[in-house]
Amino acid sequence: MPSGTTTPDSEVRALLQVLDGQRRHVLGILDGLDAEALRRPVLPSGWHCLGLVQHLALDVERFWFRAVVAGDEDIIRSLPKGDEAWNVDPDVPAVTVLDRYRQETGLADAVITTSRADTALTWWPHDLFGAPHLHTLRDVLLHVITETACHAGHLDAARELIDGRRWLTLT
Repeated sequence: MPSGTTTPDSEVRALLQVLDGQRRHVLGILDGLDAEALRRPVLPSGWHCLGLVQHLALDVERFWFRAVVAGDEDIIRSLPKGDEAWNVDPDVPAVTVLDRYRQETGLADAVITTSRADTALTWWPHDLFGAPHLHTLRDVLLHVITETACHAGHLDAARELIDGRRWLTLT
């Protein structure tokens, strides 16, 4: 549970800085795509960019920080089941999904910045993962950095397939 401090320790600040870079990459690689392109599946698995961003918002940011680290009972009860987060209702505007990701990162930051790196997790989803394999905020931050970076790479590939734009060269 968050310790109540308002200044994160140097390790948390460093890890959050790395995570923020990956978050910016996720949103940056999608900049300029219209709603149709954001929903266009380009890989054989059929996922689309918007579904991946919703997954990051709900299954990553909300799940790991507000449910697992903070133990927010309302969040735990409302977690998506299975692959639900990947499915974006056609009536939901793309901007709503992108804004939800931004909101969830802000809410996650509120948990992160009020906790120390060695803060023990408040809740563990035994039904999903069995015995705990992550134990502290540090572990969760490293896990989320890795997952976000992996998905940012997926978005890089998708964007290049959609219109040829590449993140590093911005062409």
